[in-house]
Amino acid sequence: MINENFLKLPGAYLFAEIAQRVKAFKADTPDANVISLGIGDVTQPLAPAVVEALHKATDEMASGATFRGYGPERGYDFLREAIVENAFQARGINIEPNEIFVSDGAKSDTGNFQELLSKDIRIAVTDPVYPVYVDSNVMGGRAGELGANGQWSNIVYLPCTAENGFVPDLPTEHVDVIYLCYPNNPTGTTLTRQQLKRWVDYAIEHDALIFYDAAYEAYIQNDDIPHSIYEIPGANLCAIEFHSYSKTAGFTGIRCGYTVVPKSLCVNLNHVWNRRQSTKFNGTSYLSQRAAEATYTSEGKKQIKATINYYMENARLMHEALTGMGFKVYGGTDAPYLWVRVPEGMTSWGFFDEMLHKAQVVCTPGVGFGPAGEGYVRLTAFGQHEATEQALERIKHLG
Repeated sequence: MINENFLKLPGAYLFAEIAQRVKAFKADTPDANVISLGIGDVTQPLAPAVVEALHKATDEMASGATFRGYGPERGYDFLREAIVENAFQARGINIEPNEIFVSDGAKSDTGNFQELLSKDIRIAVTDPVYPVYVDSNVMGGRAGELGANGQWSNIVYLPCTAENGFVPDLPTEHVDVIYLCYPNNPTGTTLTRQQLKRWVDYAIEHDALIFYDAAYEAYIQNDDIPHSIYEIPGANLCAIEFHSYSKTAGFTGIRCGYTVVPKSLCVNLNHVWNRRQSTKFNGTSYLSQRAAEATYTSEGKKQIKATINYYMENARLMHEALTGMGFKVYGGTDAPYLWVRVPEGMTSWGFFDEMLHKAQVVCTPGVGFGPAGEGYVRLTAFGQHEATEQALERIKHLG
């Protein structure tokens, strides 16, 4: 017998479906030079400070005197203390090392954390939304049934559209858990401190829990946009925050992230999450954690900032070029994603196919992120400059 909740999931995971379509196109057109502006994988090499830390850690593993086996499930003290000092105390946020849980990435933790919650809770998600939030709750048996409109019956959807400035309205019915991601994946939009404060106040008043995905906070350029939900007073009472080094420091192949679970939450989720991790997770590798620690050195910070600037220059070029072509473009100023309106009369997947077959450029169909994403595609700024410029030139000549 198979868990019937897994059987409810429609088709393939969004990015797996994209990969299959691209693979089929390449098989039919072997000479094609496909450029991907779709899946948000990085292209720039690791920072020298990170590489040096990896080499040093590898050498330690080669000696009996410094070899390490299983590490602490929460993560090594050296990394958790560096996180607290640089990511939180530097911003005036009071977070303790024992509230930090090092993991293999934000995707894992945002997908797994729902295991701690009752099947009877009601979740709310923005629409469009990163698919993992919804899919993991389908697997957990709390999503209900998938309707013809592309929405699950037991999930509350909070539309984020051009009409409301991509700022979701507060729920009009009771929800227990709210998923927020800012800077947002996929729309590349953000919330100001005042806008985020409305969510914290709502969660406290309505006894709700916020799952806050801050995986792209390093790309924020505007001083009025919070890097952490804990910059908002009271957030430590109602919010869990997820972080990743994948896009911050190019760790998509290294795998490291962390989750903040405050002890001041009304339910002792810190203890429960630790129990879950110690049962199901043997900890993030020592090499990955030493590499992550290096991102907080003075040289590491400078090098990673330079890489982020490289990607954000791509975003600027893309926004300028696409706008000049007549596309309506959102995001791309405080995030590495651009949310682009497709031509009138086309669907998201229709434009994906046209981009792939006519321009040999890969984008991500917006409808894959939820019903409100129909009519848009997501583009990423993680490519190399030359490839990005070439892709833009091809798009320019699509018509």
